[in-house]
Amino acid sequence: MKGKEPKRILATDCGSTTTKAILIEKRGDEYRLIVRGEAPTTVEAPFEDVTKGVLNSVMEVEELSKVKILDGENIIKGVKNGEGVDFYVSTSSAGGGLQMMVAGVVLTMTAESAARAALGAGAIVMDVIASNDGRLPHEKIERIRNLRPDMILLSGGIDGGTVSHVVELAELIKAADPRPRFGVGYQLPVIYAGNKEARDMILKTLKENTALVVVENLRPVLERENLNPARNKIHDQFMEHVMAHAPGYKTLMQKTDVPIMPTPGAVGLLVETVAKKEKIAVIGVDIGGATTDVFSVFQEVFNRTVSANLGMSYSISNVLAETGIENIIRWLPIEIEERDLRNRIRNKMIRPTTIPHTLEDLKIEQAIAREALRLAFEQHKSMAVGLKGIQQERTISDAFSQSMTGETLIDLMGLNLIIGSGGILSHAPRRNQAALMLIDAFLPEGITRLTVDSIFMMPHLGVLSTVHEKSATEVFNKDCLIPLGTCIAPVGAGKEGAKVLKLTIERGDGKTEDHQVKYGELVMLPLGIDEEAKVTLHPEKGFDVGDGRGKPIEATIRGGIVGAVLDCRGRPFKLPEDKRKRIECLNNWFAATDLYPQK
Repeated sequence: MKGKEPKRILATDCGSTTTKAILIEKRGDEYRLIVRGEAPTTVEAPFEDVTKGVLNSVMEVEELSKVKILDGENIIKGVKNGEGVDFYVSTSSAGGGLQMMVAGVVLTMTAESAARAALGAGAIVMDVIASNDGRLPHEKIERIRNLRPDMILLSGGIDGGTVSHVVELAELIKAADPRPRFGVGYQLPVIYAGNKEARDMILKTLKENTALVVVENLRPVLERENLNPARNKIHDQFMEHVMAHAPGYKTLMQKTDVPIMPTPGAVGLLVETVAKKEKIAVIGVDIGGATTDVFSVFQEVFNRTVSANLGMSYSISNVLAETGIENIIRWLPIEIEERDLRNRIRNKMIRPTTIPHTLEDLKIEQAIAREALRLAFEQHKSMAVGLKGIQQERTISDAFSQSMTGETLIDLMGLNLIIGSGGILSHAPRRNQAALMLIDAFLPEGITRLTVDSIFMMPHLGVLSTVHEKSATEVFNKDCLIPLGTCIAPVGAGKEGAKVLKLTIERGDGKTEDHQVKYGELVMLPLGIDEEAKVTLHPEKGFDVGDGRGKPIEATIRGGIVGAVLDCRGRPFKLPEDKRKRIECLNNWFAATDLYPQK
């Protein structure tokens, strides 16, 4: 923002289920969140106009703040006589977000690079088509036709290499003649980021049937990836084609002061900023109604994945299908009939805006969330095989070894911070529940800080940071990020009841306490927000807390609403096979962390 500092800022995020609006004001020298409003998203029938949900959420903000923001259906721009806002920004994943197909010549090479470019732009990758993916041409054509993506990214061949394979892929796309999801009678965007020698033939093949754009090759030579030109173009095409044809977006785009940003792109920006500023390794997760997005920064390399079919409302049945009923039941401290559980999950899918009404419903929803988060993280680990040295550069030996062995950049022992976001985490009735869902899904090792987005406003602040970093950063630190505390988890396996960890904690007032934790135990120690304590950890010889097996370490840990959680349940973590024993363990852990009201 040029010129004078804004006094009041409005931001909205149009999610698949709910549209959230926040109002930020300058109070004295600092920016603070004033109020938040929400309303159901209105991208589907009967409204089919995303702006209706936006206006409803802004009306709630008006009511709560007693500030007039709307003049009819228009947002009053410029603060005068206490009315209006200085500017308005928005993000969106309504209508299922950006859905893409990628095509590349070799599955483990250019196709994998193309998938990473698309995921990095905040897209959902519906399918990866490659010359060597084992499918027959007619099967590929049928797949392209049936999926109806918003956009296709076509890559393949190093510059100056053979052109026949990538031209064949273009011919398959032409033969499929795919129709986009939104916008009748407009052409599907196709981005070509392959061998420059093939450009003329690609243009000849696809120019008439598609909205074709050409960018630099994302694999110009075998030893190097060049993902940014493709990523940037995906974002531009998304705004120009997909968003413009989604119901009501044209009107919304006219209201915002900067282009609408896909929700995962905005959250990713914020996670990346935190990692850079603090020079730490971070994992962020945003679990929504339709998708779960995971972000990570390890060795200064940013990776993002969007798990398209893992969410808590529209995609809740997909979570069940992917993980299996047993994996959800294993997190339930109660006995439940499989059929009953399946029906409850289906009801949530049919009525996505409902919230749990009973304690049992809440336990079920949080069990499903653990699995959705775990699966999304597994997918992220398989894609986060970042680049050595510079972010865009990867040697051919790395590419082969990482593709073949699935080496991942994710190092849980080196992880400093987990940021949780999304309705199920931000709106958990007790913050302890959010903390334990994050611990159970990500299974952090050693010493890890846990935080949660207070009322789900990371997308708003992400897009705001591109135009006014000061307000975004201040609200993020003061109103958005809630410190839950620190998790200490020794790595190793042992016998139940055996000693695992001896801990001495020295608090700020100089008082010291000693604690001994046994294998299979979960212990919570109070340690307040902004409170720091020195800890000396003495693991038993089969266990590692960051410096090798049996080696003691000293560290300073930070408190939070939950405090310090000592997780001595073992890594790798395994729940007991026996049903009675499993339920007993869960109830013990949930009681130890004060997760639910005790009867």
